[in-house]
Amino acid sequence: MTLLGIDVGGSGIKGALVDSETGEMISERFRIPTPNPRTPDAMADVIAEIVAHFNYKGKVGCGFPTIIKNGVCKATGNLDPSWLGVNVEELLEKKTGLDFTVINDADAAGYATMNYGIGKGEKGLVVMITIGTGLGSGAFLDGRLIPNFELGQIPYKKYSKIELWAAGSAKDREKLSYKKWGKRFNTFLEFVELIISPDLIILGGGASKDFDQFKSQIKIDTKVIPAELQNHAGIIGAAVASQYKIKKA
Repeated sequence: MTLLGIDVGGSGIKGALVDSETGEMISERFRIPTPNPRTPDAMADVIAEIVAHFNYKGKVGCGFPTIIKNGVCKATGNLDPSWLGVNVEELLEKKTGLDFTVINDADAAGYATMNYGIGKGEKGLVVMITIGTGLGSGAFLDGRLIPNFELGQIPYKKYSKIELWAAGSAKDREKLSYKKWGKRFNTFLEFVELIISPDLIILGGGASKDFDQFKSQIKIDTKVIPAELQNHAGIIGAAVASQYKIKKA
């Protein structure tokens, strides 16, 4: 089955058609910059534009960069505060006329990685960390999703959440070298290891493709590996979510 997956990020909203059997993208990725301000109507219009680009009429899966429960936005993350309490699925269905399944973006990326990528068959507690505008995290116990596991929201020193200090956007904003940023990211991983003691950490998102440039700064005991699907995992996992409704897991 061919499904449309959309990955909503802080800097860009991306979509592609996905084969749900193989987990492969079967179209080129189409990307539109995330509007500023990141309000519900503005972002929904962009998502509708992506749907129209593919002339797609089926079910749509969407990875969204904050806590989503039964389709409703429960925290604003890096979005406009007006998102709080919005039923994202209903909004997108109204804009497009299509059936939407909306889940946390890191959950979507993790689902793709655990079913089609390097995490397939891994047992125990596996955490997928997506490195981008924020630090998303998806947790899986023996392959089963634990939804909305937002470890990037941990407060740190003067920061209301550690992702403001240790995400990929902080590296870009402060023009940090991979060595300096890698030390920050390792501090974040130390908290992850202390709090939940995972068996494996998989890194996704834009920075995962550059893992070799900062892996020497990763000092934790837990095994840390980059995701093979890298920046496409969110699209793939979101697309498959529309078929299996993993949002209710």
